[in-house]
Amino acid sequence: MLRYAITDGSAASPEGHARLLEDARRWAADGVDFVQLREPSLEPGALLALATSIAKTLHTTHTKLLINSRPDIAIAANADGVHLTARPGELTPAQVRTVFAAAGATPPLVSVSCHTLAEVTRASQAAADLILFGPIFEKRIHGAVVVQGIGLEALAQASRAAATTPVLALGGLTPQTTPACLSAGAAGIAGIRIFARPSTP
Repeated sequence: MLRYAITDGSAASPEGHARLLEDARRWAADGVDFVQLREPSLEPGALLALATSIAKTLHTTHTKLLINSRPDIAIAANADGVHLTARPGELTPAQVRTVFAAAGATPPLVSVSCHTLAEVTRASQAAADLILFGPIFEKRIHGAVVVQGIGLEALAQASRAAATTPVLALGGLTPQTTPACLSAGAAGIAGIRIFARPSTP
C-alpha cells in the first residue's frame, strides 16, 4: 500500500516550520512513501527554504518529496517531483518534465489530483506517475465538512479508468475505512488528517 502525506498549511510561522520538519522526520521513520508540500500561504522564498530543509531531511530515506504546483521550487530545492492540481491552466506532466530536463535535473515524479473519471483518464494518458482521486468520503476545511464524498464505487471506477497508473484514495480517510479503499482498487491512500501528528494529552 502506498502512503502519501500532505502538509496541513500551518508552516507560515517559525514554529509551524519546525513542526513540519518534525512531521517529515516522523513520516520518513514510519515509511511513508511520499510527502506533498502544500503551503499556499508561504511566499516563494519561504517556500523554497522550507522545501530545501525537508528535502535534506528526506534525502537519505525512502520518502519522496513533491512540491505543490511549483516545478521551479522543486528543482531549486532538489525535491523529487511536483504535484499538479485539477485547476484550469495547470501544467501538464509533460510540461513539468520538460522544465526539469531544461534545468538538467533528475526526471521528476508527477502526481495529479483528479475528481472525475474524465480527469483520471486524461492524467493516465498524460503519463502521470500517481493519481490522487477524491474526495472519497468527505472534504473538510477548518474542521467543517464542505464537500460530501463521491464514494467507493467512484473510486473503483477511477482505479479501472487509470489503467496502470496507481490511484490513491483521498478525502476523509481513516484507518478503519482504508481497507475498503484498497478493496475498491486503490493502490494506497493520501491525505492530511490521516497522517497528522498525534494529539498531545
